[in-house]
Amino acid sequence: MAETLLDYEAEAAHYDRTRGGVPRAAAAAEAVLRLVPPGARTLLDLACGTGLVTERLARPGLRVHGADAAHAMLRVAAARVPDRVVRADARRLPLPDASLDAVCAVWLLHLVPFTAEIVAEAARVLAPGGVLIATVDKDAAHDVGSDIDAILRPHRSAVTASDRADLIARHAAAHGLEPASGTHFTGHGQGSTPRDAVRKLRAGYFASWFDGDAPTTAAVVAALTALPDQDRPRDDPRYRLARFVRRG
Repeated sequence: MAETLLDYEAEAAHYDRTRGGVPRAAAAAEAVLRLVPPGARTLLDLACGTGLVTERLARPGLRVHGADAAHAMLRVAAARVPDRVVRADARRLPLPDASLDAVCAVWLLHLVPFTAEIVAEAARVLAPGGVLIATVDKDAAHDVGSDIDAILRPHRSAVTASDRADLIARHAAAHGLEPASGTHFTGHGQGSTPRDAVRKLRAGYFASWFDGDAPTTAAVVAALTALPDQDRPRDDPRYRLARFVRRG
């Protein structure tokens, strides 16, 4: 996953602290486990990062492994889940066909343009009846109906989002994965503040959905700066987990 590798090598040391830490990771892991079939014995956490979620995917009888493309992330993950992480591209996993009962991809598909390849590879390594569990529509989850969102919403677009639920469902169907019921979980500690929204807008964090020119950006920044309670976090996002079952 070369497109994101360099950023994540640099961010490994402070990644957990800036992304909700244990509360968010625990909520994600609990939600994933709700979607893993009771009889599943093997689960692969794709793009496991620092392993903060991976180590919480714990259930009797379930063997959990993690894979990531970034060395720095894996060094942290290896301390959390010793002997159960591997460096691997999510498009080319070092696993035989039909060898896993479950694959999860939490906060991965929105980052890369090759989601079709990731879904295809997950389908390859899943045994019949196995499940792919993935976060979808991540950007949309951050619209919680706040005063910040009222300003940003006219400029939001999901057209280029690589993790759109309908897009992932089409990729899944093309590789023998049928949709099943999913779930949601809270992104603890991820509620935005007006000041932080301005910082992220100026830094290009919203590039996947905000395509404003300089005057538009200036107008949005001015509106955000005029909001009250500049450092009060608004509501946390509610992330969506989709589930797909391997036919056969």
